[in-house]
Amino acid sequence: MNATATMNRRAAVARILEKRGDALVVASLGNPTYDTSAAGDDDRNFYVWGAMGGGCMVAFGLALAQPARQVLAFVGDGEMMMGLGALATIGVRAPSNLKIIVIDNEHYGETGMQAAHSGRGVDIAGVARACGIADSATLRDEAELADRIPGLSQPGLQCLVLKVSSAPEPGSLPSRDGPYLRSRFREAVLGKGKGGHA
Repeated sequence: MNATATMNRRAAVARILEKRGDALVVASLGNPTYDTSAAGDDDRNFYVWGAMGGGCMVAFGLALAQPARQVLAFVGDGEMMMGLGALATIGVRAPSNLKIIVIDNEHYGETGMQAAHSGRGVDIAGVARACGIADSATLRDEAELADRIPGLSQPGLQCLVLKVSSAPEPGSLPSRDGPYLRSRFREAVLGKGKGGHA
């Protein structure tokens, strides 16, 4: 159990998304998808079902393709550890419209709550800084998160690691229909979709 974390992950994600504006959201499998969906399923949310380790790179490609839009990537700590190489690629290219938000409960939530590397001394924000993402920080409470939320709508590449409790949350499953999610997201990006709750 993450004894140093006081944040509830579901509440933290909802708080960030309250101020999303016109941002596009990419959510990796597991808790990031459940939490973004619970905050309000939206046409501008793209859920990366089954692509462990790929969430940041999907968001990176989207940020490059849509430079006028903010892109928020919500990923878990296990996902981020699997895709650490993404941080190097993102740091080198440094898209100013990408924010990486790591939901870190220090466990592999999808496979039985085994202890993850971030709970054994691996500093994800430190790795991100070493990869060239200078504005990287580990946030441990609601006050630190509140200080950072305004910056999520401003230009500048960021990686924020939210240390959250590993307590379970009620399920919130959005559609798993890949073609449907792809099509509604494409329409929202191009300005043809509802852009709101589906």
